[in-house]
Amino acid sequence: MTSESTLHSRRGALKCLAAGSAGTLFVLSGGVLLPMGLTEAAARDAGSQTAGTPLFVQISDSHIGFKGEANPDVPQTVRRSVDLVNRLPQPPSLVIHTGDITHLSKAEEFDQAQQLFSAIRAGELHTVPGEHDVIDGPGKEYFGRFGAASNNRGYYSFDHGGVHFIALNNVMNFKPNGLAALGDDQLSWLEDDLRARSASTPIVVFAHMPLWSVYEPWGWGTGDSGRAFSALRRFGSVAVLNGHIHQIVRKVEGNITFHTARSMAYPQPAAGEGSGPGPLKVPADRLPGMLGVTSVSIVGDHDAFSLSDATLV
Repeated sequence: MTSESTLHSRRGALKCLAAGSAGTLFVLSGGVLLPMGLTEAAARDAGSQTAGTPLFVQISDSHIGFKGEANPDVPQTVRRSVDLVNRLPQPPSLVIHTGDITHLSKAEEFDQAQQLFSAIRAGELHTVPGEHDVIDGPGKEYFGRFGAASNNRGYYSFDHGGVHFIALNNVMNFKPNGLAALGDDQLSWLEDDLRARSASTPIVVFAHMPLWSVYEPWGWGTGDSGRAFSALRRFGSVAVLNGHIHQIVRKVEGNITFHTARSMAYPQPAAGEGSGPGPLKVPADRLPGMLGVTSVSIVGDHDAFSLSDATLV
């Protein structure tokens, strides 16, 4: 059983990680995450021809259709997030959205989201569903617009820039305790997908809800993800990207680095803070600093990722 002091320590550690500055660059090399301040990163960049080849940008939790005090104008902050992507020195060739595109999975919300995302000056857009995108159960609107890549399953894979990308769907079947689930069919598909890959292939996995246990009392985890990690551990560089919790939390476990992204709509409290998860109202001048995007570059000879988080200020 977890002691009360251990629980407080865990909450404190997660709070520190969640409040991490947007001005931190994380370099993943051989499965080890190395933090680097932006000042150091800028100095390093100034002495080299390039800081790495832009690979993709992660955006998450746009919640188009949300109406509440936590953000009275979600489309405006989504536009600012798109502008942030468009201002990157080199445009990414991929944009990955890790779910909750909409708030109530209504057709008009998806229409507005697609219109907003059409302004991104980048290459392909890849998505996974969030639980807010499939409120109707089967996710008719989501799969009608974004289901082709996955044959309407929500999980699929593709290769880009020497990296193997795996999109997972963990929002269709929840465990009794509120944790996300992948299910046997999807886990078998994942094992088959990885079997033919060389252990030296860099892997990026993305899903909506955290694939690792961030905070189980709030359902921030995936109950059957252990089998997925067993299939991933033989690879030298693995990055696992999620949304859902609307804040940055990072963890390294062996060769696997986990990263959850900020929302484009509103923040949520840190794990264990308050009565539970949900939209967190903050002073209006603080809101832009709690929203943002993650950019990912490939460094060296396809053996390292760098992750850089940026806010709307």
